[in-house]
Amino acid sequence: QVQLVESGGGLVQPGGSLRLSCAASGSIFSINAMGWYRQAPGKQRELVATITTDGSTNCADSVKGRFTISRDNIKNTVYLQMNSLKPEDTAVYLCYAVQRTITWGQGTQVTVSS
Repeated sequence: QVQLVESGGGLVQPGGSLRLSCAASGSIFSINAMGWYRQAPGKQRELVATITTDGSTNCADSVKGRFTISRDNIKNTVYLQMNSLKPEDTAVYLCYAVQRTITWGQGTQVTVSS
């Protein structure tokens, strides 16, 4: 089983940037894809970005042009670079990994506010 540890959340002003990290450990050899969801209070969980083992990426329309997902295969880490942040980006961001089942990280809070 894979373990995921997220970091990089925090408080940022509108227009600012943050970079989230998700470090994978354990049985990482069978991971097919990794990515990020977010959960805002009173809203459904939203898929933010995905990166597959062949490097293909996909981002939600709401973050295209502002967020970029990438990975470091040596560090077994996936990153979410978030630029031009808006108040509506405020949420708990959860890393996930797809194997035969889906594993979730513990989540990291991102708050965009002046």
